Amino acid sequence: MTPHGETVSPVVLYVCADRAPGSPGAATQRAQTEGQAFAQERGLTIAEVITDPYGEPDPAHRKGWRRVRRLVQTGNVTAVLVRWPSAIAPESAHELRHRETAWLHDRGVCVRYTWAPLSSRSDEPGDPARRCPDL
Repeated sequence: MTPHGETVSPVVLYVCADRAPGSPGAATQRAQTEGQAFAQERGLTIAEVITDPYGEPDPAHRKGWRRVRRLVQTGNVTAVLVRWPSAIAPESAHELRHRETAWLHDRGVCVRYTWAPLSSRSDEPGDPARRCPDL
């Protein structure tokens, strides 16, 4: 439930932070803690925490991101929470990030950043409110 009493569908917390696969390191733990706090402050339910090792620039080649896409296709997710844009794709491959966020938006799913300096905007610089309502 939101502060206004509306029901909010679950969100996915996507973490792509540590370079080494396997046990989560400090960067992954920080991103998870931050994402969980972001969700809790906004009354959001995290359906699943999905992680990938950082390094592969194309999200479509990552096992975790493919899981995000499958969850979105079920229609049970309203938003994907990520720490910052480079978790989806690095700046050197920003066109891949735009491809993925456009794919999400076309399915009614928005991207929200959990890192405090970015947490008030989505990945649509032109009109964040239209694509991603304040969660």
